[in-house]
Amino acid sequence: MTQVTGPAAVDVEKPEDGITPPSRFDTAAVGELLLGRWAAIRRESRRLAGLPELAGIGGLTMEEHRERVSAQLKYLVDSGSVHRAFPAELGGEDNHGGNIAGFEELVVADPSLQIKAGVQWGLFGAAVLHLGTREHHEKWLPSIMNLEVPGAFAMTETGHGSDVASIGTTAVYDPAAEEFVINTPHRGAWKDYLGNAAKDGLAAVVFAKLVTLGVDHGVHAFYVPIRDAQRNFLPGVGGEDDGLKGGLNGIDNGRLHFDSVRIPRTNLLDRYGQVHPDGRYTSPIASPGRRFFTMLGTLVQGRVSLDGAAVAASKVALAIAVKYAAERRQFNAASELEEEVLLDYQRHQRRLLTRLATTYAASFAHEELLEKFDAVFSGAQDTDADRQDLETLAAALKPLSTWHALDTLQECREACGGAGFLAENRFTALRADLDIYATFEGDNNVLLQLVAKRLLADYAKEFRNADFGALARWVAAQAADATLHRTGLRQVAQAVADSGSGRKSASYLKDENTQRQLLTERVSTMVREVAADLKRASKLPQAEAAALFNSRQHELIEAARAHAELLQWEAFTRALPGIDDGDSRQILTWVRDLFGLGLVEKNLAWYLMNGRLSAQRAKTLGDYIHRLLQRLRPFALDLVEAFGYGPEHLRAAIATGAEQQRQDEAADYARRLRASGSAPLPEKVARQRDKAAARLKQDLA
Repeated sequence: MTQVTGPAAVDVEKPEDGITPPSRFDTAAVGELLLGRWAAIRRESRRLAGLPELAGIGGLTMEEHRERVSAQLKYLVDSGSVHRAFPAELGGEDNHGGNIAGFEELVVADPSLQIKAGVQWGLFGAAVLHLGTREHHEKWLPSIMNLEVPGAFAMTETGHGSDVASIGTTAVYDPAAEEFVINTPHRGAWKDYLGNAAKDGLAAVVFAKLVTLGVDHGVHAFYVPIRDAQRNFLPGVGGEDDGLKGGLNGIDNGRLHFDSVRIPRTNLLDRYGQVHPDGRYTSPIASPGRRFFTMLGTLVQGRVSLDGAAVAASKVALAIAVKYAAERRQFNAASELEEEVLLDYQRHQRRLLTRLATTYAASFAHEELLEKFDAVFSGAQDTDADRQDLETLAAALKPLSTWHALDTLQECREACGGAGFLAENRFTALRADLDIYATFEGDNNVLLQLVAKRLLADYAKEFRNADFGALARWVAAQAADATLHRTGLRQVAQAVADSGSGRKSASYLKDENTQRQLLTERVSTMVREVAADLKRASKLPQAEAAALFNSRQHELIEAARAHAELLQWEAFTRALPGIDDGDSRQILTWVRDLFGLGLVEKNLAWYLMNGRLSAQRAKTLGDYIHRLLQRLRPFALDLVEAFGYGPEHLRAAIATGAEQQRQDEAADYARRLRASGSAPLPEKVARQRDKAAARLKQDLA
């Protein structure tokens, strides 16, 4: 086992329970586990992402970047890498999970390329695929797949983003002409922030309220041509360029508006709602609300892919920062002659290794999300319950991974000092490009609120048909819980069990069942408390009920976030048995513990206030996390190496070994200077020499 030197070598723990500390990490095996079910597709996509033809180039103007990315889309078409999710009879592969697995790796080449591809095939094309019928597929999908018809996904409006049900655009049916008339009645109803809208798009899938025979049937999707072959707007269609953005400037985002634009009745993507020639509306789904959510649910792949892309970006950032931190030296802490490697400092380990642990957890959770997505969209498990579970899982994980990516990119940038701020090392560009991920495909806070509502609904189901005895037992359990936790009896019991021993407290914290219990109890308690407070909302007038719900909104979102973190921890725990090598499994278990206990530490005030941890165990928590950091330090490079990204993917000057060469050169120069005897004396040493000489002279006098 490689020993840590310098500041991190303090209080290195001795082997516990006779277990020999791990000496090796099987990077290949762990890397294979991380690649998941669609490993071959990921490898092929990474090969493409590493090609110079697809790599992002810094310093381009917006126009140059847009032209480059548009040309790169044609490269993807020619490589056959964008058709996996489309029907086999049209040249696709009906491979929904593999399609996302490959697509999300494009973020490594250039996030603008990834999102531009996502607009064309993951939004525009997917809307036709999932909301249209076979007739629509045969008519439009081939030209979408081969990029003959670039298109926009026109859902978001200037005045309504996440609240799709309230959009202002209308599609009023004219029975006499058998046409829909598309209108944006005011400025707030303009379709906005649309990729392919400013320049490239020839058509758009436009979401509008379908009105026929005087009845508003809610939001539906329509295929609407917007430009001719010369890229001129068609009659009644107008638009603007969104212009320079904070990131993703390789995408031509823009606005569209419509003034009495007529399209044939058959341009309604009518899988879930049909309008007959005489104007009659029919749907296989009777409930308007359920129909609306079913239509939106078919487009969940955007959230799934952003979750995976955010994880990939976090891996790239950490690979760069950890490689640099293992070579860069700063300050003479333990030696007068040699400066310390940054990664040997506890604070640096805290900055990088904790985020590394979260990235592993997010990666394993994403793989499970991708498996669920494929099961639903392949039809293997496609019930209403399965679709609801998929939507909730995507809404839970996408916020955590995108927020984590932004936090990781910023911390890695700072951890690399001035070098991290140079464009050549990618942190600033990736941070700017991924900024929109926090609100793209659903604002993160809104998504977590959807998760919270699902948690409340599931909680309510437990007691909907409960008999009096079940309710009585629940009340009794509530009382017992309050007695145990809120009067401090649980903390007293923990203190007695630990007998003031830090080692016993640590043994408790590192136990898998303990971590599961701590994380699960927090979620269940938070949901239970909010549910109890909101129980009376159904009996209140609408305004009062809304005010009550709003008063607990923060707690709801925090409960949803805690639930999503629990999902990540559980996914990580389920992945551990997939590693056959005992040493590697032990190292990954430490990484899992670092993630889980980091969540407890982050919410330590809650655990103390709610009586879940004693003061002794709370105090031990930080010490044990530092112990985990010491254990993982020798394997930090191996852990990022397992991500599987090479120099062609990282494309960062500080991750090429150049820093190590500089350090070796500096050390060699210092050695030669000392050996020559001509090295200048430090002022402090010179003063001491002069003082000694003066004293000697005085003594001799």
